Amino acid sequence: MNKKTENLLYSAGGLAVAFVILVLLNLVLGAARGRIDLTQGKLYTISEGTRAVLGKLDSPVKIRLYFSQNDVPLPIKAYGRRVEDLLAEFKQAGHGKVVIEKLDPEPDSDAEDSATLEGVEAQTLPSGDKFYLGASVSYADQKVALPALALDREPLLEYDLTRAITRVTVTAKPVIGVMSALPVFGMPPSQFTGGQPMEPQVFITELRRDYTVKRVGLDPEKIDDDIKVLVVIHPRGISEHAQYALDQFVLRGGKLIAFLDPNAYFDQMGQMGGMGGGGGTPSSLDKLLKAWGIGFDSGKVVLDMRYLTGAGARSLPTLLSLNDNAFDPKDITTARLGSVLMPFAGVFTGKPAEGLSESVLIKTSAYSQLVDSFAAMTQGEAAIKSFQPTNTEWPLAIRLTGKFKTAFPQGRPGAEADKNAKAPEPKAAKALGKKTAKAPEPKTESASLKESAENAVVLVGDSDFINDGAAVQIQEIFGQRIVIPRNGNIAFAQALVDQFAGDPALIKLRSRASAARPFTLIRDMEAKAQQAYLGKIKELEDNLSQTQVKLGELQKGRGPGAGAILSAEQQTELENFRRKAAETRLALKEVRRELRADSEALQFWTKVLNIALVPLLVAAAGIALAILRRRRTPVL
Repeated sequence: MNKKTENLLYSAGGLAVAFVILVLLNLVLGAARGRIDLTQGKLYTISEGTRAVLGKLDSPVKIRLYFSQNDVPLPIKAYGRRVEDLLAEFKQAGHGKVVIEKLDPEPDSDAEDSATLEGVEAQTLPSGDKFYLGASVSYADQKVALPALALDREPLLEYDLTRAITRVTVTAKPVIGVMSALPVFGMPPSQFTGGQPMEPQVFITELRRDYTVKRVGLDPEKIDDDIKVLVVIHPRGISEHAQYALDQFVLRGGKLIAFLDPNAYFDQMGQMGGMGGGGGTPSSLDKLLKAWGIGFDSGKVVLDMRYLTGAGARSLPTLLSLNDNAFDPKDITTARLGSVLMPFAGVFTGKPAEGLSESVLIKTSAYSQLVDSFAAMTQGEAAIKSFQPTNTEWPLAIRLTGKFKTAFPQGRPGAEADKNAKAPEPKAAKALGKKTAKAPEPKTESASLKESAENAVVLVGDSDFINDGAAVQIQEIFGQRIVIPRNGNIAFAQALVDQFAGDPALIKLRSRASAARPFTLIRDMEAKAQQAYLGKIKELEDNLSQTQVKLGELQKGRGPGAGAILSAEQQTELENFRRKAAETRLALKEVRRELRADSEALQFWTKVLNIALVPLLVAAAGIALAILRRRRTPVL
């Protein structure tokens, strides 16, 4: 056998052996089903909270995904694929308890009829074409629809799916308690309502859609055991006894959401009663906050020049128009809110007590300061004449988590005095030496709780934001009451309740990273150029203002009867201004040109690296390997 034939056989045998090894490795590794998520935001990894929810399932949950496959724009199609990928992760984590069914609802098909019956809605493209991307979650005879899985809610996709699963697995609606000094449940006709009945607030109406809502008085002895979440709205004048009831509610595992306020603008009843004085009334939970290590000055509101509402003489820097920069982008309750309007809000200070941790949900900008609540309504220049920024981002809404200790270590307020008090013996009976009937024994009170298990409480420094006047616009159309949200106020409050009313694992869920990877460096360059651009505009406006002042001074010195003819000095001043204006405009054009050039160059080289870097590295590695092998091969 010659050398050439021998090499050929060895090569063929080597290829056959390599093929067999690859097949065996594929079978072994395929059975192991190992998964590694190398994406920056862990796009294909579900959270521990979701795994905890899925691990509690006793029976299979069916998720039907309705996704149109034809004539869908590429971004939506790519998003639909990511939804399918996430559902596949749910299925694997469910260990047989999650069933995924995919349907393509083509026009006039059974799948389209099924989508309509299950509450999944068709979405409309700018072209007028319709498509479906929604889901329904069913468990036994319970069913919840996710009518439209919108692309802009992608960070909340996992939370929406997990919350839907928790809702269908609950047979009875959770009970939500609401305690408030405000007429949030409406009022019968009276002089305060103009002789007309007052409808319940929209927030209460929305809660009643998904929960059993129970009204709780301002001075309860105990919070009912069936209440899972208690929403406290502006507890004006709350007593120590009521705070003790809230304390014990939290310690036994109840979830508390408290909307406090240093200046409740919409508390008309409190204002008529002489409280507030500065246009609004204050409220707090002083005993509980102190035990939790949190401060809340009910005599101060926050003034923020970055989030002020209005302009000029009508600007109101204590009426905060908050945007995404004020919200925690990773928290479920604040992600994708868009905007929130908070009138005359207070802030939280201090450090949480031992065993508690704090998460800031909403905050002010650093360009803010605290002012007396009686000055909250001051507008325009008068509101900011003494403004001194504190360079502190004050917390407006916080979540406390951990083990809460009681604010009443001695037990119920006044309980000791009640225990020691004895009923006096009647004088007549005492004189005759007769025995009196034994007084009934006081009702034995259960021992006070001293510490909770792991729990959570949310505190918000404003109660006005959920009032209809700040949150919604209500219209009467053909006798129908139409509610139009003005902002994300109601959505924020509802998200807090939804998170607490569902499975405790929902509290641990965070918003997911977006699959979109924007050019943040380019955006920073644009922001810097924009700053320079605005600086040039300011310079131009200053020049104009100075010139107008100079012209006014020259006009005064001309004397009467001089007419509209400009003097030589005025003409020179105008020519100087025009020259400066022309130079500034040229500088602005140069700024824009440089910005475009730098931005386009950076985008070009980024694309080149993204497209060509990996092939170039592979080619370089191949060349290096070939050279190395060539050097090791002996020369015959």
